Amino acid sequence: MDRHGSQKKKILVVTVLAAAVVLLALTELLVGSSGMSVRSCVLALLGQGDTAAVRIMRYIRLPRLLAAVIAGAGLSAAGLVMQTVLGNPMASPATLGVSNAAVFGANLSIVAFAGGFLSTGNNLTSYTASADPFATSALAFLFAAASVLVILALCRLRDFSPGVVVLAGIALGSVWTAATTILQFYATDVGLSAAVIWSFGDLGRATYRTDLIMLAVTAAGIVLFSVLAWRYNALLSGGDAAGSMGVNVGLLRWVSLLASSLITAVCVSFLGIIGFVGIICPHAVKRLIGHDHRWALPASALCGSALLLAADALSRSLGSGSALPVGAITSLLGAPFFLALIFGRKESRVC
Repeated sequence: MDRHGSQKKKILVVTVLAAAVVLLALTELLVGSSGMSVRSCVLALLGQGDTAAVRIMRYIRLPRLLAAVIAGAGLSAAGLVMQTVLGNPMASPATLGVSNAAVFGANLSIVAFAGGFLSTGNNLTSYTASADPFATSALAFLFAAASVLVILALCRLRDFSPGVVVLAGIALGSVWTAATTILQFYATDVGLSAAVIWSFGDLGRATYRTDLIMLAVTAAGIVLFSVLAWRYNALLSGGDAAGSMGVNVGLLRWVSLLASSLITAVCVSFLGIIGFVGIICPHAVKRLIGHDHRWALPASALCGSALLLAADALSRSLGSGSALPVGAITSLLGAPFFLALIFGRKESRVC
């Protein structure tokens, strides 16, 4: 395909993905257990009609929709950048143990500060009195960010070898998982249940406040990635080749991994674990339009939003009155698709 034809294909793919996000967003607003008609949904969104319907649309469905769009875009863009700077097609936002650290932080907040280490039995009164969802998210973010800084500090000792980054992330992730297991062993029944439920990817806990925080971090990260797009393209030819083009490879990897991990930390701390988005979408986009990050970044972000919107709409349709964990749906959708990518034709490295 000539350059002009390739450009048209990229424009077409981005346009189709953008249209898919819009259509899925509209579907997301209409899906739910309340049984509202399309007309009632539209009127409620405009602030008219039944008061209960207005509250459902404005304070439940709309924040949920925004969370799906923002988190999907952030996790997918972060996954694409991680795969590029680490030179590892299996890299994802979970590579550096960020998700594991966030789970530990949330468990610490729920089990230690709400249920109590030394309490026994179902300490429901203590839990409901002191549990603070925002404090839980804040502690999850702090541990996730701390994990990122530890990994980056360790990798400075080995000049940012991509293999060392991945191995260090796996090792530290195992430590966080072990610490979480020990913490849950001493938890009360109620504390343990709350901690396990938190780990489910759930868009239902999103609010306008959390959406705004996620939007600020995700938008800043994607803008940064877009500015660095030509450097990522240079890095595809190898670290030495990128260095000969004037790219500071070590600094590029450090900044990119930090920004990607912070996006992941924020999304995970508010929504729980949402797997496969950061792996599936970048691979699918690279299959369609190649590795040119000037196009792959916006396409990956749109693909991530579309996938998470579709998964959440499906989770609410299958839940029989209560939404299934969206993290489970993304894994169910993503695993077979990912296997198809792995065993499909070999990817081209041409932008």
